[in-house]
Amino acid sequence: MRHSSLTYQFERFGLVVVWLAFIALFGVLRPDTFLTWSNFSTIFGSEAVLVIVTLGIIIPLTAGDFDLSIAQTLTLVSMATALLDARLDVPLWLVLPIGLGIGALVGVVNGAITIYFRVHSLIVTLGVGTFLHGITLYIGNSQTVSGVSPILMEWVIIQRYFGIPVAFYYAIGLAAVIWYMMSYTAFGQQLLFTGRGREVGRLTGVGVGRVRLTAFVISGVLGALAGILYTGTTGSANPNSGTYLLLPAFAAAFLGATCIKPGRFNPWGSVIAVYFLVTGINGLSVLGFRTFVQDLFYGGALVLAVMVSQLVSGRQERAL
Repeated sequence: MRHSSLTYQFERFGLVVVWLAFIALFGVLRPDTFLTWSNFSTIFGSEAVLVIVTLGIIIPLTAGDFDLSIAQTLTLVSMATALLDARLDVPLWLVLPIGLGIGALVGVVNGAITIYFRVHSLIVTLGVGTFLHGITLYIGNSQTVSGVSPILMEWVIIQRYFGIPVAFYYAIGLAAVIWYMMSYTAFGQQLLFTGRGREVGRLTGVGVGRVRLTAFVISGVLGALAGILYTGTTGSANPNSGTYLLLPAFAAAFLGATCIKPGRFNPWGSVIAVYFLVTGINGLSVLGFRTFVQDLFYGGALVLAVMVSQLVSGRQERAL
């Protein structure tokens, strides 16, 4: 029994231990550049957008669905935010709800097609994401739009606490909200039941279709929020800005399912996984490795994370 408990605790915090080992290794190899507060503030502050995208992904994943459109939702909302603010002079208090509304609409479209036409979410969200990318290129004329209001940048990247941009604290606060929702609300339990077996969920009275649709809407809204923050981080919108975030977000989502609550997609595990991956990339960059290492690291982490999460889930099911 004690052995089983120790194994479980190692599974819960193994990724944290490896993360700390990474920090120690890079610190020994490059103490003058890696072990500086400016470097750590860059690590924590620069990836708030990736954290939010990952948090958005784990909601439909918990329900057994994929959302491959979230990165393009981010890009579309980022472009819409920049155009409305910089080109049309729409006030920010109106721009922000418009952006979130776009994300919610994307979620409704994804959910409706997936659920009511019984098409696999992987195919639906891939197609919707490609469609959204076309819209982004059209409305932005395939160009970067700059001149975003400094007010947005002030509330995203300029304001800092302990040297870390305020966007980091938004991401951590959002993770806390999602943790509470998934752990202590009826909807969180319904998400879990839906993902583990839709027929079983229906038999226990769960509105499986409603839960899946809501999960897609939440994912869309979080993708939109990430797009707004991305615009505030860079002060501009690039028509290809969100594309590169999809792979690391899925890698972090599956890697996060191997810690804190092994076998489940969970927000704190996802946050830890994001910063584990970012620390690895940052450390390799400090050591002088070329940029192609980033793709190797993220791709390898995704494959390894999926393998480990499947092994953990299978072991837990056998235990039950």
